[in-house]
Amino acid sequence: MTAPMKETGKINYVELPARNLEATKRFFGEAFDWSFVDYGPEYVAFDNAGLDGGFFKSDRVATTENGSVLVVLYSDALEDTLARVTSAGGAILKDIFSFPGGRRFHFSDPNGNEYAVWSEPEN
Repeated sequence: MTAPMKETGKINYVELPARNLEATKRFFGEAFDWSFVDYGPEYVAFDNAGLDGGFFKSDRVATTENGSVLVVLYSDALEDTLARVTSAGGAILKDIFSFPGGRRFHFSDPNGNEYAVWSEPEN
């Protein structure tokens, strides 16, 4: 498989804060099957997430309440994904709800960062 071409002006990589890198790797590995590469004690890259990125050691958290960007993941089985998130230690911030175009829920990871997962509308 050929890697997609990088294009000027297109989102290529995201970096997110994490208080505890080991807990972050454990959570995203269990909940979403992400894989990781450590780059020293204060940075870990992730892949198998749809878009490559990394977590940097930080005491700050990313939430929509404090004006942060919301990272939204996709699921073709929303209830199953919600169960995996809670089983892996995530906290549900907003339970499954409908919005124009689908359904979604919001959760926080073990660091307190907010994410969402969306799915197609129910038939």
